[in-house]
Amino acid sequence: MSQEKLAEMINISVTHMSHIETGCTKMSLEVFGDITEALSVKAHYLLNDVEDLSETGLQSEINDLLTACTKQELLILFDVLRATKQTLDENL
Repeated sequence: MSQEKLAEMINISVTHMSHIETGCTKMSLEVFGDITEALSVKAHYLLNDVEDLSETGLQSEINDLLTACTKQELLILFDVLRATKQTLDENL
């Protein structure tokens, strides 16, 4: 997601978003809350350098989502995940 899109979603300027991202300015708790909502992530995920997914509950959430999928949905998700990983590997 671009800075512009996130800034628009949380109703702040692109300049302010850029300063937050680069650490040039501090954000308010309200803006932090807006960012977590816009990104659909829990605050601790953004605050912690988490290496163990089980500690965040993320692993459990992923398992729950996958368990609720049909076989066809799983195959589609696998294709999407593989393509996304390949793109990440090529561009990061």
